[in-house]
Amino acid sequence: MPSIISYPLILVNLKTYSEAMGKKAVELAETAEKVHNETGVCIAIAPQTVDIPPIIKATGIPVFAQHVDPVGHGKYTGHILPEAMAEAGCVGTLISHSERRLELETIKATIDRAKEAELTQVVCVDTITRGRQVAPFSPDAIAIEPPELIGTGTPVSKAKPEIVSGSVEEVHRVNPKIKVLCGAGITCGEDFTAALSLGAEGILVASGVVKAESPYEKFLELANAIKA
Repeated sequence: MPSIISYPLILVNLKTYSEAMGKKAVELAETAEKVHNETGVCIAIAPQTVDIPPIIKATGIPVFAQHVDPVGHGKYTGHILPEAMAEAGCVGTLISHSERRLELETIKATIDRAKEAELTQVVCVDTITRGRQVAPFSPDAIAIEPPELIGTGTPVSKAKPEIVSGSVEEVHRVNPKIKVLCGAGITCGEDFTAALSLGAEGILVASGVVKAESPYEKFLELANAIKA
């Protein structure tokens, strides 16, 4: 399948989980591709940088970088160049995840550089206010993720639904073209349905899929939630 992003989107952050590195990362990507082929739902993953080439070689699933730096070619040892991720085959990047938080000025610079490299930008924010601050930079998507709910199994779409609906409202007030994703605590199809009902156009998930007893069944459950 071509690496084309469509919405509603399931974006899975593999972080540095042992269950999703090396060969296991490739297997997870192949599972995501299998569910896409069965359901037609777009599933993208953000693996560790070292796992990007083998995943792209083995599958056609959309792949995101977990992070890029707002630098250009030259003397930037240790930085992640947006063009390098694009050349490796990535279609997008996460920006300012709660575990790699950036200042507002750096977020803007990273969005601009990612656009120059033709990478889709998904900026993570923790509050409605932060989403409103980021919206003028016109990223492709903003993912609302209250950090206190990440990895808890308690979805923001249920625990704090007003944060999701409020983020959608405020972001779209600034720029209605920006997609709003829902993250933090998403673990089942019901959580995804709740997020969609609040105006989100996709989800950003991690441990709920990566650490699932059967990632295939979890992918399928989430994908079927969209179809339902």
